[in-house]
Amino acid sequence: QVQLVESGGGLVQAGDSLTLSCAASGRTFNSYTMGWFRQAPGKEREAVASINWSGGSTYYAESVKGRFTISRDNAKNTVYLQMNSLKPEDTAVYYCAASRNTVAHLLMRLGDFGSWGQGTQVTVSS
Repeated sequence: QVQLVESGGGLVQAGDSLTLSCAASGRTFNSYTMGWFRQAPGKEREAVASINWSGGSTYYAESVKGRFTISRDNAKNTVYLQMNSLKPEDTAVYYCAASRNTVAHLLMRLGDFGSWGQGTQVTVSS
């Protein structure tokens, strides 16, 4: 399993931007599908964005499409989530996750992702 550590969360105002990073351990990072999920208080964890092993295929939830961008740097074992035009409803704990399933980024099922980070809080004030 790969170990994941998120960073970059914080408190921002509506309309601001924030970039989350997820650093992965291990020498096989470039074989993993990577995803970002989030969980707001009292709500279920939901998919935000995902990217395949090469970075050539991505998925976005409708609620973030056009505002968020997922990318990865396999040389640095890191996946990023650039978040622009943040809204109060984006407030949540954001989790990075890894999957060995090469098409997991298309389905974005929580159960396909076997490795999870500890999460980083993003709070957007109005």
